[in-house]
Order: sequence, then C-alpha cells, then structure tokens
Amino acid sequence: MFRSKTKILQLTVTLTACAFLLVPTILSVLAGVTANYFQGISSGFTLKWVFRVWELYSGSIFLSLWLAIACLISTLVIGLPAAYGLARHPGWLSRILEEFISLPLAVPGLALALALLQLYGSLKGFRASWTFILVGHVLYTLPFMVRSILSVLAAMDLRTLEEGAATLGASPWQRFRDIVVPNAMPGILAGALTVVTLSIGEFNLTWMLHTPYLKTLPVGLADSYASMRLEVASAYTLVFFVLIVPLLMAMQWASARAQRIAQ
Repeated sequence: MFRSKTKILQLTVTLTACAFLLVPTILSVLAGVTANYFQGISSGFTLKWVFRVWELYSGSIFLSLWLAIACLISTLVIGLPAAYGLARHPGWLSRILEEFISLPLAVPGLALALALLQLYGSLKGFRASWTFILVGHVLYTLPFMVRSILSVLAAMDLRTLEEGAATLGASPWQRFRDIVVPNAMPGILAGALTVVTLSIGEFNLTWMLHTPYLKTLPVGLADSYASMRLEVASAYTLVFFVLIVPLLMAMQWASARAQRIAQ
C-alpha cells in the first residue's frame, strides 16, 4: 500500500514537472505557426512567421552554429591536453590550476564580458569580429570540458597504463593518442555536449560582446521579442527548438554509446 502511494506521488510530481516545462513550450510553438496570436488557433495556421524569421535572422542562426563548432574545437584543443596534464601530475599545484580554470564560472557573464571589453575593446578589428565572441565563449565553457575529461581520467590508473605502453616502446605522442584519447572519449563527448549547449544558448556574455552585425540566436531572440510581433518571436523560438533538440539528441546518443563501449 505504501509503495503504491509512493509510486503515485512520484508519477504525479514527474507529470507536474513535465507539464510545467512543456505547456509553455507548446503554447509558444503554436503561437509561432498561428496567423494571429490574439485570435488564437481559430485564425488558422501558417508558416509565414517562420519564413520571416529565416529571412531576418538566418545570419544569426548560422553564426550561432559556427560559434558552437569553433568553441567546441577550441575547448578540445586546449582542454584535452590541460586535463591530461592535471591528471598526469596530481598535487596542490594542479588543484590550484584547476580552480583557476574554473574561475570564469564564479564570475557573472556580464563581468567577464566587461573585462574582455576593457582589455581588447581598443582593438577595433578584433572587437568587430566573431572571434571576439568566441573568446568569451571559450573562457566560459572551457571549465566544463576540462572537468568532464579530468573526471574520467582520474577514475582510471592512467600512470600504469602509460608505463605499460612505454615498456612496449610507445612514444609520448603514441601513448596520448592510443591510450589517453580513447579512454577519455566518454568525458570528451559529455564535455562536447555541454560546450555546444552552453555556447548556442549563452546570452549574458554574448549580449555584451556582440555588435549589430553579429547577433547570435539568444540575442536575436531577445531582439525579436522586443521589437516585433509576438508571432515572429514565437516562430523564432520554434526555429531555435528545431535546431537545438536534434543536435542535443544526437550528441547524447553518441555520449551514451561511448560509455557503453568503454564499459
């Protein structure tokens, strides 16, 4: 009897949480394909608002995707060797370096953006380039990549594996390529999922760093809500979901598959 009541309570809480998240999303999506939001569904369905969003903000969509890819590559190039070095040489210095890498997480995005503006704002070419936003995204997402990989490497006997490979004649590069990278793959994919998600959805930092010609998806979404019809803003949300959800599902599948292979 007690178990039955517990299951019912758990199911109720779960369904309530799902409804709390899904109902506003469904209403926003419906508004994006409704001819007139104030008349409701009775006004009919249309895709003209979606086409309007694509016409006005296609550049923002491609910029966000490009920034996410570039951010992922940058955090991998920096984060994988950094995590390997921290795992290979544990100690108080490594812990200090790890906390230093994680420092951007403790600083508000607006403060981090302000620091970048003060430091590089005078470099007009760099300030007006998408690489300026990329620097902010890399600083913000790098701790997630490093900690994700480091947690996987710390859970294995990395030193013994490398010493065994070294006795067989493997060079440092071969040990890194054939031992570290394959074993760290679950952490790499989990970190990649987090980095891409945060880069595409990041607003505060990007809002401070962007220019009128460099609007990402969240900044464009805020702009559409502030200056256009509600149907256009809702259609923008629909486009955002259509782009993000399949990408996240694919990356989660890849991460789960890597974990199964590692086991």
